[in-house]
Amino acid sequence: MLLAASLVSAALFAPAAGPVDFARDVRPILSNACFKCHGPATQKAKLRLDTRGGATKSGVIVPGKPDDSPLVTRVCDPDDEARMPPADAGERLTAGQVAMLRAWIEQGAEYPPHWAFAPLGSVC
Repeated sequence: MLLAASLVSAALFAPAAGPVDFARDVRPILSNACFKCHGPATQKAKLRLDTRGGATKSGVIVPGKPDDSPLVTRVCDPDDEARMPPADAGERLTAGQVAMLRAWIEQGAEYPPHWAFAPLGSVC
């Protein structure tokens, strides 16, 4: 039983196999958990997570360094009052979502443009 729990835990915290796709894997997490307070309409604590410039300029995301990125620290904080998103904002992130964010930051935390704004020919 302990072995099974260890294997499940390792799978949840393992980095994503292959490159993380921002549009498929990361944007939905940020959109559902973060953009309400740190998105295009509202920037609590002067933090904007919907753009790479906003996230990296503030130092909340350090591309390539998830352990140095306060975003990871805050979504994992054991103190319920300090953990993001706040309890009254909805559901907390799952271990799998945190692992996905860590893998994305480790891979450079790219924010590619939405496919509708990409130059023609670069999508096909």
